[in-house]
Amino acid sequence: MFKAVLWDFGGVITSSPFEAFNRYESERGLPKDFLRSINATNPDTNAWAKLESSQVSVDEFDELFAQEAEAKGHRVMGREVLDLLSGDVRQEMVRALHLIKENHRIGCITNNVNTGQGPGMAKTTAKATQVAEIMALFDVVIESSKVNIRKPDPAIYKMTCEQMSLRPEDTIYLDDLGINLKPARALGMTTIKVLNADQALKELEALLNMSLR
Repeated sequence: MFKAVLWDFGGVITSSPFEAFNRYESERGLPKDFLRSINATNPDTNAWAKLESSQVSVDEFDELFAQEAEAKGHRVMGREVLDLLSGDVRQEMVRALHLIKENHRIGCITNNVNTGQGPGMAKTTAKATQVAEIMALFDVVIESSKVNIRKPDPAIYKMTCEQMSLRPEDTIYLDDLGINLKPARALGMTTIKVLNADQALKELEALLNMSLR
């Protein structure tokens, strides 16, 4: 039934940056989910949205984010948040990619920024190499910072399907954010909201009728 599986990267192939956000908040005495609340305010036009679509530089983002944080009661520089983005690779997800690739096409749609090394925004060369090996598995990789479009804009999902010569209804899409799944579902994709690796793989196994472990 399905010809391809499309994946988000951060929070799906790697652990969620939100975990790192919460650790940062706890260490600095900030309210829980403070950083997420900034990103959720004016989500299409805020500093984060502009950086992910390459409308501003990292230096400009640094100050714009700080201003947005200060407006909510706590000044946090944008560069400090960028340092939290690179999560740990979930090896069970990488194994699933290898298994799925034997019979299906796979693609990656990621909102990222021009910081760190490579699509995964790695902070070390070793991590960048690891991410590069994973990215090489995908038939197509769409990065918001390169195409100047970011999820949840439907155009980025359409672009992926066009580059892979697929119809949306031929695909399964995994993301950890409901806001990114909604437009994919509206286009006809079958979606999985990733809460953790085990749950996501169970749902994916049922859809593909194959073992991924």
